[in-house]
Amino acid sequence: MWGLVRLLLAWLGGWGCMGRLAAPARAWAGSRGRPEPSLLRTRRSWVWNQFFVIEEYAGPEPVLIGKLHSDVDRGEGRTKYLLTGEGAGTVFVIDEATGNIHVTKSLDREEKAQYVLLAQAVDRASNRPLEPPSEFIIKVQDINDNPPIFPLGPYHATVPEMSNVGTSVIQVTAHDADDPSYGNSAKLVYTVLDGLPFFSVDPQTGVVRTAIPNMDRETQEEFLVVIQAKDMGGHMGGLSGSTTVTVTLSDVNDNPPKFPQSLYQFSVVETAGPGTLVGRLRAQDPDLGDNALMAYSILDGEGSEAFSISTDSQGRDGLLTVRKPLDFETRRAYSFRVEATNTLIDPAYLRRGPFKDVASVRVAVQDAPEPPAFTQAAYRLAVPENKGPGTLVGQVSATDLDSPASPIRYSILPHSDLERCFSIEPEDGTIRTAVPLDREARVWHNLTVLATELDSSAQASRVQVAIQTLDENDNAPQLSEPYDTFVCDSAAPGQLIQVIRALDRDEVGNNSRVSFHGPLGPDANFTVRDNQDGSASLLLPSRPAPPRQAPYLVPIELWDWGQPVLSSTATVTVSVCRCRPDGSVASCRPEAQLSPAGLSTGALLAIVTCVGTLLALVVLFVALRRQKQEALMVLEEEDVRENIITYDDEGGGEEDTEAFDISALQNPDGAAPPAPGPPARRDVLPWARAPRQPRPPGPADVAQLLALRLREADEDPSVPPYDSVQVYGYEGRGSSCGSLSSLGSGSELGGAPGPAEPLDDWGPLFRTLAELYGAKEPPAP
Repeated sequence: MWGLVRLLLAWLGGWGCMGRLAAPARAWAGSRGRPEPSLLRTRRSWVWNQFFVIEEYAGPEPVLIGKLHSDVDRGEGRTKYLLTGEGAGTVFVIDEATGNIHVTKSLDREEKAQYVLLAQAVDRASNRPLEPPSEFIIKVQDINDNPPIFPLGPYHATVPEMSNVGTSVIQVTAHDADDPSYGNSAKLVYTVLDGLPFFSVDPQTGVVRTAIPNMDRETQEEFLVVIQAKDMGGHMGGLSGSTTVTVTLSDVNDNPPKFPQSLYQFSVVETAGPGTLVGRLRAQDPDLGDNALMAYSILDGEGSEAFSISTDSQGRDGLLTVRKPLDFETRRAYSFRVEATNTLIDPAYLRRGPFKDVASVRVAVQDAPEPPAFTQAAYRLAVPENKGPGTLVGQVSATDLDSPASPIRYSILPHSDLERCFSIEPEDGTIRTAVPLDREARVWHNLTVLATELDSSAQASRVQVAIQTLDENDNAPQLSEPYDTFVCDSAAPGQLIQVIRALDRDEVGNNSRVSFHGPLGPDANFTVRDNQDGSASLLLPSRPAPPRQAPYLVPIELWDWGQPVLSSTATVTVSVCRCRPDGSVASCRPEAQLSPAGLSTGALLAIVTCVGTLLALVVLFVALRRQKQEALMVLEEEDVRENIITYDDEGGGEEDTEAFDISALQNPDGAAPPAPGPPARRDVLPWARAPRQPRPPGPADVAQLLALRLREADEDPSVPPYDSVQVYGYEGRGSSCGSLSSLGSGSELGGAPGPAEPLDDWGPLFRTLAELYGAKEPPAP
């Protein structure tokens, strides 16, 4: 009924406009009986006010919403009304004769709020426009037909716990599709349907705020708040919509850590090494994330020495580990306190502290089978060198910690004593030498001794034993190198010739201190001066050394200062050389006698060439002669003097020689008497031969023996003459110069030659020998 009333009011308003617009025409029509020249009709365009249509009208259709009328229409039916524009002919229709406008269907303002139409009056017969076209608007009048909606809902918000009252949480916004400029259809009011008394909402802005203080996340973490938006200003009859806001309380560090128990008990085996985990401790903290991170520490000193505690990777648990080796026999339990503290503390909540807690911890040490323990971590022993096998070196000792009375067996690991220099008593650990030791060969011996329990071979331990070989004076000093030096023939008395150094392989000390002693007396050719630092200086004496062509051999005695004192003798070779003015060697006499004086290099080359030519001729002559003899021996096969000797075994001595009379090679004085009868010749056919003349009795002379053998060969008619080269191990007798062997020469250094008479008396054959030994050197040119 109310809709019909509003429709009627709108219709009447439209007609009222039409009446005002048509007033001049009625006035002109009313005065048709009394025409007045001043009131002439003038044509003008139509001016229309707005038409209104109530939206969502559900009455009978079509609905009259207005009427068009032109003042040229006198009711004769000659005027036709036309309507064009938005919705013309479909939504809006017009009666051509009367100009009544009807709406044919229900309209929705939210879909289209107004329609623009064009009205026109034409002549029905000719369609000639009677009035200019006039535009007018039909508005769809709003009604409250749309409830508020929340396009962004549902909402999620977060607010810190323990927030003050009025802390803003989130703002919600509803939207109403009705016309906000017409009535209260789009005027919204917000209220809280669910979530009281924790949250409130501003009725006009939709801002959600906290309504109570100290909301605790640990008590309730999430809240579901329902917010309603109602139009018509919240009055009765308005439409409403709602949404949900999920409010989550974020965590703050408002809770200190707390151990769930006051005493923690753990146990650990005594053999557990450093770093072994003993147990875990966790202090409870209902906070989240970084607010629940904790650090653990040991408060008591005795506990921190044996154990350590650290925080795990998540920052929640305390890991108790072994810090140093434990010993059940020494201490069987540890008691200490552990503290847990929050690492991040918010100053705004200090009043809720302190943010730490303390608990007691007791760790029991459990006994475990242990290997034997040596009395020392390492042993260092010493033994003198050159001592016989079985010499006592020292003793190692180990005990069984679990059972001190349990016997222990000792042994030396083979790889630590490859030379088997030591032995150990299995029962008491006494170490002795197995062979004499030499300090100069090896100073230190590093042994590994193994101690094993007899009742449990798996329980064993090792220890390092370092044995030092002590030095004894068992090495005589020696020269550091062979010394072969020279002295100029023009050197002044007392000049330094050579610095001689010595070494002693014994250990540094008196055993390695060396003293030098040289030739003494007025006849000494050189002087040795000890420098008291392991070296000596070889000097010329106050008088010059006698000139000689052979080098001087200077004997030097070396003595150490050890107990017992050891010494040795060494020889330094000194050559006397002719030197240049700057001190460099020009020539030494042994080298100068290698070639005759006065021969130039060209003369020496000529001599060598001649000798080479003679040797070539001799070789050619021997080759031709051998070729001729081979041609003759082919014709006389029976006279071939060639023996082919076959050996069936190695050696054999004189029995292997078939072509020579070995007795001819022996010393005539020591040869055995010849067998009766003539000996058989083995180098010719066995023909008859003349009897051999006996060797004259008494001491034989080499010349007589050779003449005898030659005469025997010449007087034998059964064989052709032959030459025999004999080798004698006999020097002969009767020479006035005696033996030339070096075995009988004198041993005095720098002495005169051995023969009794001068070498110059031996004749021209011994001239060169006389110049080398004993003859005076010709004066220098």
